[in-house]
Amino acid sequence: MAKAKGNVVQVILECTEAPGTSRYHTKKNVRTSTGRLERRKYNSKLRKVTLHREKK
Repeated sequence: MAKAKGNVVQVILECTEAPGTSRYHTKKNVRTSTGRLERRKYNSKLRKVTLHREKK
C-alpha cells in the first residue's frame, strides 16, 4: 500500500538580497526538515546566484 503524502508541503523560496525579485517553488518534507529551507539559487534580475530562504 502507498504511503500518504501528508508530510510533504509546497514552500516558496524568496531572495534575501533583493526581496520580491526572485521566487522559487519547491517541496519540503515537514517530518525530516523542521527548520526553514535555505538554498543558493539564480536571481535573473541581479544576474547572480543569491541565497533564497523559505518564506513564511
